[in-house]
Amino acid sequence: MYLFTSEVVSPGHPDKCADIIADSIVDAVLMADKDARLACEVFVAGKHIVVGGEVKSKVEFSFSEYESIVKNALIEIGYNANTHFTKEQCLHPDDVEVHVLLNKQSSDISAGVDQISGEIGAGDQGIMFGFASCETSNFMPAAITYARILCDKVYEYAKSHPNELGVDIKTQVTLDYGTKDNFENCKPQKIHTIVVSAPCVDSMSIEKVRKLILNLINDAGLPSNLYDKNDTIIYINPTGRYVNHSSLHDSGLTGRKLIVDSFGGYSPIGGGAQSSKDYTKVDRSGLYAARYLSKNIVAAGLAKKCIVQLSYAIGVAKPVSVSVDCMGTHVDKINDEILSNFVIENFALTPKWIINKFNLDKPSKDSFLYANVAANGQVGNQNYPWEALDSVEIFKSLLK
Repeated sequence: MYLFTSEVVSPGHPDKCADIIADSIVDAVLMADKDARLACEVFVAGKHIVVGGEVKSKVEFSFSEYESIVKNALIEIGYNANTHFTKEQCLHPDDVEVHVLLNKQSSDISAGVDQISGEIGAGDQGIMFGFASCETSNFMPAAITYARILCDKVYEYAKSHPNELGVDIKTQVTLDYGTKDNFENCKPQKIHTIVVSAPCVDSMSIEKVRKLILNLINDAGLPSNLYDKNDTIIYINPTGRYVNHSSLHDSGLTGRKLIVDSFGGYSPIGGGAQSSKDYTKVDRSGLYAARYLSKNIVAAGLAKKCIVQLSYAIGVAKPVSVSVDCMGTHVDKINDEILSNFVIENFALTPKWIINKFNLDKPSKDSFLYANVAANGQVGNQNYPWEALDSVEIFKSLLK
């Protein structure tokens, strides 16, 4: 055996609630003023939700408007006064107390970001990593892909059956690659272990809960060549009782699920979170660019898997460094050095280039909302603009 594990949490997990609330604010502010600059962190503890950070915008929001954004986000997540759970068992929106501690963004930062030339400097210093793998059709690593499939399945069931399950859900998938060589070459052999934890109403027996969730696992669409229900270890609510949930029983904070949000531990991650920040913050936009590049490199057939690292200095437009690491899986004659230089020569990778490429200043229901990105993972959803494969032919030119 050679085992590798990734986990996923649902939008109802307190950390994800914090991310989604923060990005609901980002969406609202940017849709009111696309040139706004903000970084708003969220802390969820008990019945209290604290929103703190900095904003620079031509449009000012009142406390009641922020409060409405927070409560509407919770209702959309599934904390919508579900009468099947008491106010002691999970969070109810009418009990929530919102605290808004937002300040004006420092003029020192904005002077370096919004430059007289029209260029946009990086909103902060930092490093970002993008990753892609040939293990799945969307060029994401396998374990987190299947953990997301399971989490989505159970979460959607919970939202549509509030008389049975709550929305604070975790899933985990362990893959057996058989050998380290198979792992290095993106060849998973089977799903070894599945873990699902989902809260249930007090009246449901653990036997009924486990049977229900097992049926959901079997119906989730896991690949038949990897998942054998008779040969997979499955843990469902392993503590036996899981009724009390939400921030009443586990606090939440923005930026605490970076591996869940990205590649499930298959690659390094950068030093900062994506949620809570506007598009000039390269912790967000740099990740999207790095994922885009790595995905197009793998899709072009230049490697089986690929890490792209970008780094930036605050107020400086061009990245400080760009590197490509295919982890020994690149095709003959197209090595990491060639790919790194090719990326530098063909992609500007300034914040302005990234923003325009993916329309990051225009979140909308017709394209993407940052709140939905926070709920579903920052990468790996084919509907995100940064998941496009429109540079495959550019990279394939290296093969000619």
